[in-house]
Amino acid sequence: MIVTLLYFVLFRSAVVEGARSLWAEGSASGECICEAFLPNSTFPIGELILLESTAVEINYKLEIEISKVETYEVKLNIYIAKITNLTLLIKLMEGDPDSYSELQLEEVKIKIKQVEALIVELQVSMQTTSAVLITIREQISVIISVLTQLEITYDKNLVLVTRREYIILQQKLEACEIRHNEIFNPNIGICNHGGIRKISKPIISQLNADLNGGFKFGGWGKDSKPLPGSENMYWYSGFTDTLVSKVTQYTDYYKLIMRQAFKTHELYDYYKYDWRGTGNNYVVRENTLYYQYRSPFSMAKFNMTSVTVQNKAIPKASSRFSYHYSANQNLDFAADESGLWVAYATEESKGKLVLGKINEESFEVEEVWQTSIFKPSVGNTFMVCGVLYATRSVDSKTEEIFYTFDTRTEQESYVSVPFEKFQDSYVYLDYNPTDQKLYMYNNGYYVAYHVWFNYEGSGDKLLIGD
Repeated sequence: MIVTLLYFVLFRSAVVEGARSLWAEGSASGECICEAFLPNSTFPIGELILLESTAVEINYKLEIEISKVETYEVKLNIYIAKITNLTLLIKLMEGDPDSYSELQLEEVKIKIKQVEALIVELQVSMQTTSAVLITIREQISVIISVLTQLEITYDKNLVLVTRREYIILQQKLEACEIRHNEIFNPNIGICNHGGIRKISKPIISQLNADLNGGFKFGGWGKDSKPLPGSENMYWYSGFTDTLVSKVTQYTDYYKLIMRQAFKTHELYDYYKYDWRGTGNNYVVRENTLYYQYRSPFSMAKFNMTSVTVQNKAIPKASSRFSYHYSANQNLDFAADESGLWVAYATEESKGKLVLGKINEESFEVEEVWQTSIFKPSVGNTFMVCGVLYATRSVDSKTEEIFYTFDTRTEQESYVSVPFEKFQDSYVYLDYNPTDQKLYMYNNGYYVAYHVWFNYEGSGDKLLIGD
């Protein structure tokens, strides 16, 4: 293509100059002599070839760095598990030091040094990736400057294809930088974004703590507003039907995976109380479980610190409209950066979803918004920064965020943000603002997702225009 381009430039230049400067006169032999003057400068094809070569090199570097970022994420989870295991072992040794020999102590020291070496290696790798991304950005800036100058000096049509290729490269660089920053430097608690841009592939932890595939109904996650000292606390509740009879807490992720419970809270005692709920639509906030009370139909909160329960009816809330995947999900609780919420439907709304903001002190629904979506057609909903997100099934392996409602502007939108399901049906999906992850209970399995947002001046902004 470049050779053809060069021929075209030279030929066109010759024709133009020939038309302007061509003259003929008869020679002594009667021959006709024609002279054509070429322009002083021709298109710098060498620069364009060099730019194309650089583009291939930059693309290769970017592919490598993108794969590195994915590897870092996997390594981080492995290192966290190693550190957690060592911490537990050291605590046991401190409690009974005489039970351990010098050889065992030396073995622990070696493990600690190995973990230290792994962390240092990861830190160096991350710094290297950041430096490489900066270098790539500088290279692209230089190339853009050269292309802009070529475009000004020469026919624009000769540079547009190459320019578009660099716009694509620039977008890939932006995506890599955003992913790197969001994994290692997430803007926790920050809401200055334009909503959800992308959902990661499912991160499958394991089967539920009961190791029972029949426990298809339940939920799991972290406290959305943890008490001091409980920042790493996880919780789980599961059963063979929608009855909510207990919730179990784990001090950290390692204990959750190892099924080493910190405390199990029973919501039913035959001789004392019946605090059971129904539906897989609960959240934990400030060590309090918010859930749908079984009888009478109402919202309830179970304080796991004081072991007390309070329930209140939501005006006009109906027990007739659940979500698509599961029965009895009539009151769906959610927590985000701005507080506590509940989604439900009423007979007056004819099953269309109503969103309520809960005052956590008075435990009252203080404000409500009416949406236009029919609740039984929705897979699930969750809240992020005061915006309701609703999902629906696309096929057996794909779910889609298809609808949003912004409580700040009262604007609703139809969108399409697809994400992969581990298995075809799920009964629990909620966002946690402390780590910006989605937690799903998918056919008895713990599943999580990273969430990426549209930040102003980041992924959507290019260094050069179209």
